[in-house]
Amino acid sequence: MNAKLTLNLSKVVIDHAKGYAKDHHTSLSKLIENYLGSLTKKESKKAKVSPLVESLTGIIPNEPVTADHKKEYLAKKYS
Repeated sequence: MNAKLTLNLSKVVIDHAKGYAKDHHTSLSKLIENYLGSLTKKESKKAKVSPLVESLTGIIPNEPVTADHKKEYLAKKYS
């Protein structure tokens, strides 16, 4: 069910929004509806992780790389 909504916006903003909507082949109403819908979406914004990626989580240790680690690595690599 659609309902009418009246907004008070700057003329410049309206003109830019109309141009944007026209360039993207959509209506200004649909543009605003999609924007407000994305703002009020109740779903989690976390990306879904595939089972393969989930199974690989934690395999590589999460140690901070310091200058000493780099020096040791490079010395070992080039010696």
